[in-house]
Amino acid sequence: MAASTVAASELIKSMNKQMSTLYPIASCVIRRISTTSARRHSQSPLTAQSDSQQLVGVVGLEIHAQINSNTKLFSGSPVRFSAPPNSLVSFFDASLPGTLPVLNRRCVEAAVMTGLALNCTINQKSLFDRKHYFYADLPAGYQITQQRRPVAVDGTLTYSLLGGKQRNQVVKKNVHIKQIQLEQDSGKSLHDDARSHTLIDLNRAGVGLMELVMEPDMSCGEEAAAAVRELQLILQALGTCQGNMSEGQMRVDANVSVRKPGEPLGVRTEVKNINSVRYLARAIDYEIQRQIDVLQRGGKVQNETRAFDSKSGETIPMRDKEGLQDYRFMPEPNLPPLIVYEDNASLPAGTDACQAVVVQEIRDRLPELPGVKRDRLVQTHGILPEHSFTLVNEDGLVEYFEAVLKATRKEPRKVIGWVTKELLGRLRERDMSVGQSPVAPLALAELLELQETGRISSSVAKQVFQEMWRSPGKTAPQIIQEQDLGLVSDMAQLHDICQKVVDAHPDEVDAVRNGNKKVLNKLMGLVQRETKGRADPVVVREILQEKTS
Repeated sequence: MAASTVAASELIKSMNKQMSTLYPIASCVIRRISTTSARRHSQSPLTAQSDSQQLVGVVGLEIHAQINSNTKLFSGSPVRFSAPPNSLVSFFDASLPGTLPVLNRRCVEAAVMTGLALNCTINQKSLFDRKHYFYADLPAGYQITQQRRPVAVDGTLTYSLLGGKQRNQVVKKNVHIKQIQLEQDSGKSLHDDARSHTLIDLNRAGVGLMELVMEPDMSCGEEAAAAVRELQLILQALGTCQGNMSEGQMRVDANVSVRKPGEPLGVRTEVKNINSVRYLARAIDYEIQRQIDVLQRGGKVQNETRAFDSKSGETIPMRDKEGLQDYRFMPEPNLPPLIVYEDNASLPAGTDACQAVVVQEIRDRLPELPGVKRDRLVQTHGILPEHSFTLVNEDGLVEYFEAVLKATRKEPRKVIGWVTKELLGRLRERDMSVGQSPVAPLALAELLELQETGRISSSVAKQVFQEMWRSPGKTAPQIIQEQDLGLVSDMAQLHDICQKVVDAHPDEVDAVRNGNKKVLNKLMGLVQRETKGRADPVVVREILQEKTS
């Protein structure tokens, strides 16, 4: 290495040592510069090319979805969010001696339906196990789960995300579902820092969960967030889980590691209990970058559990996982194997069909899933795939769009602009849901029909829409009449206005006559200003072309 290179390297090391204490971000930048400089001067071209392979993220997910059921998995206690603490607790939930579990058939059907929707193989025989660990909100000292043989295995979730150069192309990806298992939830610990003690609420103890284990087929936070959002839409369409992450109905654990492409998986960390799709993407991307920085500094990624701090946008360590925890799994002695049947013909003689879980009956009840709905919207209405992506991903927007289409003759491609830009844009500005829109689908359809039949211009239609938003009780015809917004139908009056504009702008008229047709748009705008947007643009263009020819 040349003397100048050695001197520069030593200077960078000295700066790095001083800056690491005062400015961690600047230190990170200096380390990267140092690494790049060293590679340029000390490695052969072949070695440099080999080591310059970027580390990439590897992400797998474990998702706990609360089953949409009136009662818990093994007891008759009701399930309700925000109930008074310890008001929904049966003797079994509290683990009183002598109590036994009774399996909730609804929870089994929900797990089977979810498995079918995710292209899983449904095990006709699955088993329950005890997973032993001590925590204050787990009174029994063990959790009933399905470790050895879950209810569903080997599925695929197809999800979509916007990609391409302009970020407006729908890209489809797949993630493998390893298994779906039934298990009971634990209670909730309420930490009182002021009094330095912890209280236990057992309302959630025993609530039925589906744990979905996704293989590490994703590479970044955006992909993971898109997969979880697609799963959320599927569960909501099925009715097996309401999917409200803010209420804990879906909780995500992310297993994150980094590696060079083609190499074995790196040491992973687990980021626990992420309760927002947006936070999930941020947590995973931060953790990937953190691990890359650790390895580039010559450090070692620790196998540990971490939590995501939404305020700082960072993951923070909770506990290490270097020592394998022994959960002492054992078969649940109080529950027989769970048997499901493929169809009614496979039911044993004397079996009560009302009590059995029949896969074919559940398959016949499957609703239209989000992916199928997107394809149908594109094929039926001729809209762009990215528009179908927006419609399906926003709760209630497809139904709104199709209700508008039924009541107007306007083309779907024109209606989609109103729904995704005018309506959805305003809803997002005010953080409102589609169901809270002050403009109902039929009201919007009535407005679009007035525009389609030539009674108002496009600019007036937007003006009327704004007034309908501000005054939900008013219809489009009422607003048009009150504010005199109908198109100017008096052709003599329209000719006079156009002549006035032409006489007042001789330079623009000369430019049009010399072949600059774009200037005609300016003249049209001036006419619209005079008529307050009430002139038919097609008619105005024809009159102006006649007067400037």
